[in-house]
Amino acid sequence: MHIVVKIAVLILAYLIGSIPTSVWIGRRFFKIDIREHGSGNAGSTNATRILGWKTGIIVLLIDMFKGWLSVNLIHLTQYYTPETGNFITFQLMLGTAALLGHIFPIYVGFRGGKGVATLFGLVLAINPEPTLICTGIFVITLLITKYVSLSSMIAGFSFPILMIFVFKETTPALLVFSLIVSILLLLTHQKNIERLLRNQEKKVTFLMSKRGKERERLRMSA
Repeated sequence: MHIVVKIAVLILAYLIGSIPTSVWIGRRFFKIDIREHGSGNAGSTNATRILGWKTGIIVLLIDMFKGWLSVNLIHLTQYYTPETGNFITFQLMLGTAALLGHIFPIYVGFRGGKGVATLFGLVLAINPEPTLICTGIFVITLLITKYVSLSSMIAGFSFPILMIFVFKETTPALLVFSLIVSILLLLTHQKNIERLLRNQEKKVTFLMSKRGKERERLRMSA
């Protein structure tokens, strides 16, 4: 019975992670498939760019909640408690299942987003202190560079550094996971890295002045 419950909860976490927030909102309220516009990504950044910042925030919050909720599905089973050594490990398994669901959603042909928002939600549920610091790093980098992709990668790379050198984390599962986070962000942002190197990556214009928006428009049209 223990294995059956474990598998069932993992599947549920994947199904929750698979909820394609931006795709469903785009189809229902804007009559478009967000993946056919902008960067082609089904995440909150592209939703903000194509559907507007209000919709982008809604997508961001829901995608974050998917990660947070999936981790907390652990409370549906009596086999894992905070006192047991496998508690954090199973939390990470649930979060990973949700993350895979977001990147490869079963509901819309396995074409999802990069998983940054869902990843944030799951690590916030498991280890909030370094996650909130990474949020600050993300915001500062975004304000300086105006690149969401670069800000996400720098914040992600900061996560294992904070875990190891600042918070002195010794739980093997958390340490391995923090390193996997950095690698995963690198893999899911390959196209963004290529565009950054070619100076073709789009900046978030809502943080810019009118003059800055005009310069960005000229840069992208060059």
